[in-house]
Amino acid sequence: MSDPIWITEQDVVELLSLPEAIDALRVGLAEEAAGHATNMVKTHVIWGGHATLHAIGAVFEGKGFAGTKTWAHTEGGAMPLLVLIDSNDGSVRAIIEAFALGQMRTGGISGVATDLLARPDARRMAMIGAGKQSLAQIAAVAAVRPLDRVAVWSPTPAKREALAAKTEDALGIETIAASTLGEALDGADIITAATRATAPFLTSEMLARGVHLNAVGAITPERAEFDPALLSRATVTAADSVPQVRKLSREFIEAYGSDEAKWQGIRSLGSLVGDAASRPADADLTVFKAMGMGISDLSLGLAIFERAVARGLGRPIPRPTRAAPRLKR
Repeated sequence: MSDPIWITEQDVVELLSLPEAIDALRVGLAEEAAGHATNMVKTHVIWGGHATLHAIGAVFEGKGFAGTKTWAHTEGGAMPLLVLIDSNDGSVRAIIEAFALGQMRTGGISGVATDLLARPDARRMAMIGAGKQSLAQIAAVAAVRPLDRVAVWSPTPAKREALAAKTEDALGIETIAASTLGEALDGADIITAATRATAPFLTSEMLARGVHLNAVGAITPERAEFDPALLSRATVTAADSVPQVRKLSREFIEAYGSDEAKWQGIRSLGSLVGDAASRPADADLTVFKAMGMGISDLSLGLAIFERAVARGLGRPIPRPTRAAPRLKR
């Protein structure tokens, strides 16, 4: 067997585009729906008030791979790594620098959900949050709906103005930096929230009938982006990982509590892909909650690894060899 390879950020962006990532996610979600992919529920720890250490993973039994991604989100940044493992013998096949991969995964999963749940004629988007994920979120929605306008809002004027300029430059879509949240939401068919908010700022009365909402930012219990009460309007609620929503989403935990019937009403995105589902014609509101899951990362990781091997990319690294521990000083 060949040595494992190290795949850099530059390799990743050369090997996979965001629209191709959306396609790879659909493949992985279909594998989950067919019972051939199993997710490992995220585990995390918090320190210093806001820093977080995460670990997620998955197994694709039919493809012979397992994988785990870990990263520490700190004020100084993050450098996630995805480890691809042979599920038959446990050997390491690749280590992938996974910052760009993570952006494509997080944006791409919103793209898949939007394609399934937004109105077919949706043309206007509101992007709430102007952080590192925002441009990829807009691009993913634009990959599945022909947007003619985007409104971006952040409480920091410079950030929203910079994002609006980047969006127009990168995607060629008319983009405005809204001066208020209400202005951003006005006329929006698709709303994506990707923030680190710790208190809900989206309420039911702010959202027009027919809207699709991607809630991306609040992935640990100390965060929240929307008022849990708005879930009572949702015709369809979906999540990438329903178990992680039950464990980590404050919004859903507060809305559903111990009501098992409500919890059972959440659809996994994989099941929607497997059923070739679409938005109900009479839907008031649809909500997709993204938590981040190993199946998504491994879907992209496998696509990148296969392309890297085919093109001879990736730096070979020594195969780990076992050594007995020293039992005395």
